[in-house]
Amino acid sequence: MELSQSIKLIGIGDNGQESLLPQYAQWIEESEVLVGGERVLSFFPNYSGKKIVIKGGLKKVVEQLQGETRPTVVIASGDPLFYGMGGYLSSKINMEVYPYFSSIQLAFAKMGESWQDAFLVSIHGRSMKGLAQRIDGKAKVALLTDSENSPNQLAKYLLSFGMTEYRAFVAENLQGEAEETGWYELDEMTEREFSPLNVVILKRKSEGPSWSLGIEDEEFSQRKPDKGLITKKEIRVLSLHAMNLRKNSIVWDVGTCTGSMAIEAAKLASEGQIFAIEKNEPDLENCYQNQRKFRTDITAIHGKAPQGLETFPDPDAIFIGGTGGEMGELINTCCKRLKVGGRIVLNAATIENLYRANEAFAEAGFHTSIMHAQISRSKPILGMNRFVPLNPVYIITAQHCTTKGRHE
Repeated sequence: MELSQSIKLIGIGDNGQESLLPQYAQWIEESEVLVGGERVLSFFPNYSGKKIVIKGGLKKVVEQLQGETRPTVVIASGDPLFYGMGGYLSSKINMEVYPYFSSIQLAFAKMGESWQDAFLVSIHGRSMKGLAQRIDGKAKVALLTDSENSPNQLAKYLLSFGMTEYRAFVAENLQGEAEETGWYELDEMTEREFSPLNVVILKRKSEGPSWSLGIEDEEFSQRKPDKGLITKKEIRVLSLHAMNLRKNSIVWDVGTCTGSMAIEAAKLASEGQIFAIEKNEPDLENCYQNQRKFRTDITAIHGKAPQGLETFPDPDAIFIGGTGGEMGELINTCCKRLKVGGRIVLNAATIENLYRANEAFAEAGFHTSIMHAQISRSKPILGMNRFVPLNPVYIITAQHCTTKGRHE
């Protein structure tokens, strides 16, 4: 049901009615229904109309507003269309939106710095999982926090990935009576308690480490003395290309070992989610070490696939570096779970596994293309150079027959 008279959605500051333009204040005074959270409604103790408190989800509120014929105003903090309720409400109801300053805008004003070049991210009501790769290398990052993902927890998280090149500006209770702002080193932030109402801006004070696509094999922690269990740099780059990753891809790495493929995938799909599984615990520990070094926060679990894959969301791309002898069942599971248009890339080192994999993909209704990669690296010898071959690898790329050609 669409109302003939639209509802007004008005942003408000933490200083309450003082932040409202006279016209906005008049609309609120003339309204008969005022909707908002408990905190913003408390700014209007003398309101004579009906107050509707928003608690929990917005679906119930939308149902109430869709049937409302009286003049109605919804109040929200800051800019309701910036990580606020405005986006959802305006998609469901005919509304006029009148924003106030966002908390991010106010925080940058307190810093006295421009913010058009800032990377904006919210960890308010969301997990910090994956934040490391999302912000790594960014010069200026603005974060909306909450009581759990507080500035001190954020600092501990960043320090666990060695992101010591950042300083933080924390703005608390902006425009409220208890407003406080200041600069902090990350280790200072871990010890201090902050108001739940705050914004954090990270500013890079020096260059941090960086890695281009195709990280050198020696950079990864590997099983010792046997260092052969890693997808070699050249094969890794070819396999990543075959996976056709996007910024927001959900990726599985089956048989992750050192985590080299999952880590490089996380850097390419920095806005997505990366899930890895490994059956050998010592290899998984190396994977955890490599995650911290390369600043990639992925989900890596101990298990022998396909058991354990049921805990992962459906993927856009899958890399299979090891099958643990369960190739048929594993490929069948992966094919069933892969999203439409997705790709599975499998590395096989033997002719037998190439045959079994190709057969299993065909039985699942998938088309395969195969690259036989034979790569040699130069090595000095007696003042000259010769080529030393790596083990040849078959790179199998599989897509469902109905989607073949869509991404080629």
